[in-house]
Amino acid sequence: MSTPFPFTAVVGQDDLRLALLLNAVSPAVGGVLVRGEKGTAKSTAVRALSALLPEVSVVAGCRFSCDPAAPDPSCPDGPHEAGAGAARPARMVELPVGASEDRLVGALDIERALAEGVKAFEPGLLADAHRGILYVDEVNLLHDHLVDLLLDAAAMGASYVEREGVSVRHAARFLLVGTMNPEEGELRPQLLDRFGLTVEVAASREPDQRVEVVRRRLAYDDDPAGFAARWADEEAAVRARIVAARELLPQVRLGDGALRQIAATCAAFEVDGMRADIVMARTATALAAWAGRTDVLAEDVRQAALLALPHRRRRNPFDAPGLDEDKLDETLEEFGGPDDEDPDPDGPGGGGGQPPQSDGGPQGGGDTAARPEAGESGQPQASGAQEQQAVRAAEPFRTKALSVPGIGEGAAGRRSRARTEHGRTTGARRPRGTLTKLHLAATVLAAAPHQRVRGRSGPGLVLRRDDLRQATREGREGNLVLFVVDASGSMAARQRMSAVKGAVLSLLLDAYQRRDKVGLVTFRGSAADVALPPTSSVDAAAARLESLPTGGRTPLAAGLLKAHEVLRVERLRDPARRALVVVVTDGRATGGPEPVALAARAARLFAAEGVASVVVDCESGPVRLGLAGQLAGELGGTAVTLDELRADSIAGLVRDVQGTHGTSRRAA
Repeated sequence: MSTPFPFTAVVGQDDLRLALLLNAVSPAVGGVLVRGEKGTAKSTAVRALSALLPEVSVVAGCRFSCDPAAPDPSCPDGPHEAGAGAARPARMVELPVGASEDRLVGALDIERALAEGVKAFEPGLLADAHRGILYVDEVNLLHDHLVDLLLDAAAMGASYVEREGVSVRHAARFLLVGTMNPEEGELRPQLLDRFGLTVEVAASREPDQRVEVVRRRLAYDDDPAGFAARWADEEAAVRARIVAARELLPQVRLGDGALRQIAATCAAFEVDGMRADIVMARTATALAAWAGRTDVLAEDVRQAALLALPHRRRRNPFDAPGLDEDKLDETLEEFGGPDDEDPDPDGPGGGGGQPPQSDGGPQGGGDTAARPEAGESGQPQASGAQEQQAVRAAEPFRTKALSVPGIGEGAAGRRSRARTEHGRTTGARRPRGTLTKLHLAATVLAAAPHQRVRGRSGPGLVLRRDDLRQATREGREGNLVLFVVDASGSMAARQRMSAVKGAVLSLLLDAYQRRDKVGLVTFRGSAADVALPPTSSVDAAAARLESLPTGGRTPLAAGLLKAHEVLRVERLRDPARRALVVVVTDGRATGGPEPVALAARAARLFAAEGVASVVVDCESGPVRLGLAGQLAGELGGTAVTLDELRADSIAGLVRDVQGTHGTSRRAA
């Protein structure tokens, strides 16, 4: 087994280390979500934490880590008698992003269950993580069906495996720790709320600190065991402090004044539900125990708010995480109780600074910085005019659902029909590899004609491997929604471009909710640019859209050809994901020889390949040329105006997208 990098040797990242240590002191805090750019020691710090955790006492031979003092009465390896157990190190179990459902929750031997009536159960990662740490690197890329299972286990403290009337249940209480790069997409709100604390991490910009990071990493790579030995005393001291804080924790007093501050803070920041209040209370108590105190002070409540609230106050994926610290201080001062003491300006002992999560932090500032104010002019510019400053997007709205016609086999999502592991059962087939979803009726029908030949003499069914049938299911998939946005002079009237950006922002929000990847191609002047390659980070697309300038000619053909190239490359990377192209334009084409004919030829490339498309017609004014509708015809798609894009304006737009190329272009 490789030697982990010592926890105490991590340079900087005080807030990350504090959040992890608080969970080590009080696992009831609920875990940590670590957000930040790549290469910031997120995974290194998490993996190093397990070496600091106290040993766990378990029932000898129990695969589910039952506590000998209070064994689980429904443990599949039980029943166990209470008594002395065996001590082992606390586990840190890693959940790979591409893990299967059976690997997470465990698997039943379906063949033995049917033929012999035996519950032959192989535990999964949830059983391994019980009373330990479950670590998910790149947790925002985790498939939805695994997220659902994690949510169930985190909510109930147990894992349930149900297969055709055969049921297994075991305890699954674990410390959930996830790391993610926000550029690659956000988490579902339900899973986000399950993390007790969150911290933002970023690489230091101080040269001396960066030098020390490199020096320690090189020393560790040259001699991991020797490097760990040099930090053994520091590791032992932190381990002893964790044990002492755990012993002190039951004695910590959370007074009415601190509780009032916690409730007032959660109410002031309008967080949903009551979980934030509970997490803040547990975090403040753990902070006091970590500092060696038995009373919770206002400073503990403040630190707890900075760790527990930023990820709970977001209302949509375009809101930057963070708290207004001035508002936090005002709330704490207003609702300070009689049992509060003057806060220590240095914070809790051994704590380590405030998390860098205030507005304007490393992930970008608030709306003032991100959205430049519109200028005074509201007049449209002619083709070839000078570039205008980016205008602010109008408020987003709920859009009508768009989908790709046919049935795909892409990643699970919520947009288009697809053959998936979850959904309604539509048929049966022979399993390809490991059987995951048994179709019981089809299996019985396959085995029934052979019972006499197989010598069946009793009530049991004589089953062979060839009899097993996999259930085929239909659900929903996520697609690649590629936006092709006209930013030319013909679109440059401020009020009009603001409405266009608002519509695209609305579609981006819809893409976020439906688990899509998104890409952004813009065209203006004499060329087209890939403003954002296909990504799961919808908020990154929104940020690029906000800073999009306008002006110049309308190279519509260049925009379509650039989008076609983006799709070609993406097919090689992710062949199962189907695309929906959303062209936002008034349909005009200028610049170069025969711009209209070139645009029509480029559009026919999409029609020939059966790519689903929608043209959002941005033409305005009393006289309309209908050019966007003609473009939609060349694309083999549908045209819809900005007003019609609203959810309450039209019915059945999902069915209208199909056009003449309504079948999937990909083979299984």
